[in-house]
Amino acid sequence: MTATRKRQFFGTDGVRDIANNGMMTPDKAARLGGAYTLFLKERGAAHPRVAVGRDTRLSGEMLQSALMSGIASAGGDAVDLGVIPTPGVSSVTARGDFDGGAVVSASHNPAEYNGIKFLNGGGFKLTDDDEADIEEIFLNGAAALFASPEDIGTVRDGSGYRDSYARILDGLIKEIEDTSYPIVIDAANGAASAFVEPLFSHWSGRAVIMANSPDGLNINKNVGVTHIEALSARVTEEGAALGIAYDGDTDRVLLCDGKGRVLDGDIMLWVIGRWLAKRGRLGAGVTATVMSNMVLEDLLREEGIKVFRCPVGDRYVLDTMRREGAHIGGEQSGHIIALDYANTGDGLCSGILFLKAVAELDEDISTLADRFARYPQVLRNMKVSDRELVMSSPLVAEAAREAEKLLAGKGRMLLRPSGTEPLIRIFAESRDSELMNRAADIMEAAIRKAVK
Repeated sequence: MTATRKRQFFGTDGVRDIANNGMMTPDKAARLGGAYTLFLKERGAAHPRVAVGRDTRLSGEMLQSALMSGIASAGGDAVDLGVIPTPGVSSVTARGDFDGGAVVSASHNPAEYNGIKFLNGGGFKLTDDDEADIEEIFLNGAAALFASPEDIGTVRDGSGYRDSYARILDGLIKEIEDTSYPIVIDAANGAASAFVEPLFSHWSGRAVIMANSPDGLNINKNVGVTHIEALSARVTEEGAALGIAYDGDTDRVLLCDGKGRVLDGDIMLWVIGRWLAKRGRLGAGVTATVMSNMVLEDLLREEGIKVFRCPVGDRYVLDTMRREGAHIGGEQSGHIIALDYANTGDGLCSGILFLKAVAELDEDISTLADRFARYPQVLRNMKVSDRELVMSSPLVAEAAREAEKLLAGKGRMLLRPSGTEPLIRIFAESRDSELMNRAADIMEAAIRKAVK
């Protein structure tokens, strides 16, 4: 088994499609459930027990029912957690008697999309190779997807597990030393909707809750992390000191200060990383992707904290964290993994950790954006028909060396193919904007020549 095996329908975060189309029809969902169950059996689970949750999309009940039917048909037991954040499924799976977990969600995508992603028994996302194995069973193991009558599994109610996840979060939020300032919470009309009001009910400084009335079609609609401007406007309107926004399945979180300025994942890593270091719980350092701003490294270096870079994607963040021994990692997008608290990105948990951190570090939230003096960045997307041809071109390789030499000691340049579109992304960063754009120009010209 090699890391280069290509997957046909699993993407960077499970399988996604328009609901009732392609891979997101009931028959395909059932078949995916069966393939996943056989995958677990091949790894030693004689009668797999799987925790299954979903977000608030209209198609969620349909697809979750089909997925759980497929699990039972293949000889597994499906436990229905109902509407619960993706990290909630991870928490339940890791802490309960489960062999795996599954989530029906399309995260930050609009309501017409849906998706299915799987977790292992520890509550971690599967590897690329694991997903390739499930695809192989899905495509070639049709006969084995149906257990004999005496081995058919069950579908049981597991709504009580939501309470166990909520209690963990409640225990964390009660440890916050200062709750005296007003905040606004944006639940994105998603999986966090039923959790946020009770969770922040004891916030002494007033907690305004918005976008927590899902109707199946309004998830992520003009709210949440993909429309952070809605939260920014509400924060300034309410005169709040901080805003917290989630995405549809609550694995991401973004913040804004009292002026409505966005506090992204980089700023959260800066704050939470220093707090963990103060507590002696940071581990080897902080993990950030290649897209995180260089100022994060500068500021953490001043605190004696090392930054480990990794490719974009939460699974690569986690891989690097485990390899390097870092206890916190994440992306600018607000996907934060704090391994002492959660096995996957958890927006509710990460937001609470930020609140704990600013209280214990005596941080002034209103000055964070000013003190995080970002390096200018440029990102150019170039449409190409053959990404591999461009990435292996000697012309492009020579241009990359020239651009890197130009930026040496003053910035950095990154070239990477899109994982989902026919694009090559040119990324450059430097305090010297002219130098940064010259490096990007060099790469753009080389790619155009390579394409011709």
